[in-house]
Amino acid sequence: IPNNGINSLLTTLCAFLLFLGAVAKSAQFPLHVWLPDAMEGPTPISALIHAATMVAAGIFLLARLLPLFISLPLIMSFISLVGTITLFLGATLALAQRDIKRSLAYSTMSQLGYMMLALGIGSYQAALFHLITHAYSKALLFLGSGSVIHSMEPLVGYSPDKSQNMVLMGGLRKYVPITRTTFLCGTLSLCGIPPLACFWSKDEILSNSWLYSPFFGIIASFTAGLTAFYMFRIYLLTFDGYLRVHFQNYSSTKEGSLYSISLWGKGISKGVNRDFVLSTMKSGVSFFSQNIPKIPGNTRNKIGSFSTPFGAKSTFVYPHETGNTMLFPLLILLLFTLFIGSIGIHFDNGIKGNGISELTILSKWLTPSINFFQESSNSSINSYEFLTNAISSVSLAIFGLF
Repeated sequence: IPNNGINSLLTTLCAFLLFLGAVAKSAQFPLHVWLPDAMEGPTPISALIHAATMVAAGIFLLARLLPLFISLPLIMSFISLVGTITLFLGATLALAQRDIKRSLAYSTMSQLGYMMLALGIGSYQAALFHLITHAYSKALLFLGSGSVIHSMEPLVGYSPDKSQNMVLMGGLRKYVPITRTTFLCGTLSLCGIPPLACFWSKDEILSNSWLYSPFFGIIASFTAGLTAFYMFRIYLLTFDGYLRVHFQNYSSTKEGSLYSISLWGKGISKGVNRDFVLSTMKSGVSFFSQNIPKIPGNTRNKIGSFSTPFGAKSTFVYPHETGNTMLFPLLILLLFTLFIGSIGIHFDNGIKGNGISELTILSKWLTPSINFFQESSNSSINSYEFLTNAISSVSLAIFGLF
C-alpha cells in the first residue's frame, strides 16, 4: 500500500466494510441496539455467548486483521473514535436501567468499546487481554444475576418485568450470601480494583490511550469512574438496604396499610376481586349480614395460596440461595476472576542481544534458576509501576462513586 502497489481507495473501502461487520457483531455504536434485547434469553446463555463468545467475534476479527488496518491511518482513527463513543454511551445508558440484565448488557457494550479503542490505537495485546479478563468477570456477574432472579421469582412471579427489576430487590445479602460474595468480586473486578482480573487489562488500555491522545485518555478515564458508579449502583440496589418487594404497590392504589402482590399480574388480580364482588352481589347480602356468600371454585383456588392463618408468624416468602448446580459455576468463575490477571504480569517486551524477544513467564516456569526467588534488577521498577497503577485505578473508582 505505501508503494502504491494496491489501490488505496479500494483497500480503504474493504477495510471499512470489514470494520462495519465488526461493529455489528460487537455491538458498537450505532449498531448496538440488539445487545440489550438479546438479554431476553436465559441467563446462562447471556453469560456464555453475549458476554464472552458472540460479541468477541468482532474484536477478534479486527485483532487478526490489524496489519491491514494499521496501514490505513484514517480507518484506525475511525476505529478509535467509534470505540470511544461506544464506551461512554454504554456507561451512560447503564446508569438509567432498572432491569439488572439490561444494565449488565450496557456494561458489556461499554467494555467492548474499551477493546475497540485499544485496537484503534494499535494496542491489540491490551484489547485481547481485556477480552479474556472481561469474559470471566462478566460471566460471573451474569450468572450471579441469574441466581438473584431465581431467588426473586417465588416472591414476584415469573415475569421478567418484576423478577429482574432492581427496584423490587434489596437486602438480598442476608438471603443469598454466596451469590452476594461472588457478585461483589465481579463488581470490584470490573471497577478495576487490584489485584482482580480487569485491573490489569483496563489499566493497560488507559495508559496507552493517554499516550496516544489526551482526548481519548480523558474520556476513557472518566468512563472508568462511571463504570464504578453504575456497577455499585447495581450491587447496592440488589444486595444492600432492605427487601423492597413487600412494600411495593403493583396496582398503584393504596387500599390499606398493607399492599398486595399478585403472582399472576394485574389482570388476574382484578379478575379475582371482580369474581368475589359479583358473587357477593348475586347472593343479595350486605356487608353486615351473617350469611357468607359462596365463592366460586376458580376464585377460591386463586386466592387460596395467599390466605394465611392468624396464628402464623409470617405471611411472606423470602428469597433463598439457589442450588449447587448454579453455585458451582459461580465459584469456578470466581477463581478465574481472582487469578486470571496474573497471566499478564510477567510478559516483558524486553529484547535480547540477538534480537529475539523473551517471554519471562515461560523462562521462569520452565527453566530452573537460582535467581527465581531473588529480586531482579527490575523488581523495584515493577513494584513502583504496580503501585502507581493501583493507586490511579482505585482513585478513578472512588471518584466515580463520590
